[in-house]
Amino acid sequence: MSLIKKELLEILACPVDKQPLRELENEMKLECSACGRKYPVKEGIPVMLVDEAELPKDRKNG
Repeated sequence: MSLIKKELLEILACPVDKQPLRELENEMKLECSACGRKYPVKEGIPVMLVDEAELPKDRKNG
C-alpha cells in the first residue's frame, strides 16, 4: 500500500534541491533521491518542510 497517491508523488520534489522523491513505506517517509533527506508522512499528508526533514546519517554532523 502506498503512503500517498502516485499522482501526488510524481509532482512532489525535495524543497532543497528540487529532485524527485521515493516512498519509504516501512518508515512512513518520503526520501529525496539526490540528497537523501527524509520527509515524514503524517496521516497521509507529506510534511515537506526542511526543518521537519531528517538528514542522512552521513550528513548529520557536517
